[in-house]
Amino acid sequence: MTIRTLDVLGDVEGSRVFVRVDFNVPMRDGAVVDDSRIRATLPTLLELLDRGATLVLGSHLGRPKGKVRDDLRLAPAGARLAELLARPVTATGQTTPEDLPDEDVILLENLRFDPGEEANDPVFAGRLAEYADAYVDDAFGAVHRAHASVSALPDLMLASGRPAVAGRLLQREVEVLSTLLEEPGRPYVAILGGAKVSDKLATINALVDRVDALLIGGAMAFTLIAAEGGGIGDSLVEPERFDEVRDARARATERGIPLLLPVDVVAAQEMSVDAARRTFPADRVPDGWKGLDIGPDTVRRFASTIADAKTILWNGPMGVFELEPFAAGTLGVAQAVAASDAFSVVGGGDSLLAVRRIGLEDAFDHLSTGGGASLEFLEGRTLPGIAILEGAS
Repeated sequence: MTIRTLDVLGDVEGSRVFVRVDFNVPMRDGAVVDDSRIRATLPTLLELLDRGATLVLGSHLGRPKGKVRDDLRLAPAGARLAELLARPVTATGQTTPEDLPDEDVILLENLRFDPGEEANDPVFAGRLAEYADAYVDDAFGAVHRAHASVSALPDLMLASGRPAVAGRLLQREVEVLSTLLEEPGRPYVAILGGAKVSDKLATINALVDRVDALLIGGAMAFTLIAAEGGGIGDSLVEPERFDEVRDARARATERGIPLLLPVDVVAAQEMSVDAARRTFPADRVPDGWKGLDIGPDTVRRFASTIADAKTILWNGPMGVFELEPFAAGTLGVAQAVAASDAFSVVGGGDSLLAVRRIGLEDAFDHLSTGGGASLEFLEGRTLPGIAILEGAS
């Protein structure tokens, strides 16, 4: 896949560049808790500033559904960006750039406060385009959304003869994930976790045709175990998906692809730090107990497969890792991936948080900033924010 990048943007000295960033970051008490997504876009912002551009930044935060919410304002993200850039960032408090201040870096208010953003409204996009000489998309986490700042806006820019290109973050994501799609080193092992198998059924079906082994943990594994008649106690399950997961397992078997599920789980009667916990076979969890993490035998089994891999994709935790008693499975998988010699790609907010908790960021080859976007890319879907930027120049 070839997309237009900053390399073909041309001279932007004195130009106003609209940059779609992804500052959808966790907040607490009016401050940014995790600034990873802000840091990830610094190379693009600094390059544009060094080239003499004035930046108008647009992002979403959370799901305000077209309503203004004080808890979802972007001013705290702007304050953190100012610290990282070591220069002022002006948060306008408005979603469109009328009456822009004469500053080098301007941050618009949460674009989703305007219902036109999620509606991909060309009128809203036109208001964003009115004050821009060029468009740069560096928000990989949003490229799978046909929203105004991702789809309609670059379309309007190109139609009017103004450039629309990818920033360095988006460029790197496309390059890395294209490698996983087209020419991964073998064996290629994918690790999927998370709560609901329904969220990742399309990914499972796509990966069965591409990987050499698929490891599934997290609560989503219980639907697959229960579909085969296993006893899962009070663990999370989606019985309406039984037929689909049976079909996925059958396709894996037909192709000779190992689809490994937990063999043991750490369970408790309630999801609490203080709850008594026991380890059970994954298909024999007693009534009244719920599996909240993969067990030690599963970690060892998964680690053995991971050790032989040449390419690894990991998306989703292995349990309720936010609670320390149920974090061992996720941390064990993280350590196994970090210790391997494989080209490793980690995506999804929870997986990235686990990696950071144990200080292993530098042990992975690529930390993807978009969980949902990366999975849809690897499913082979057309992503609106990328499709509009395809082409040599």
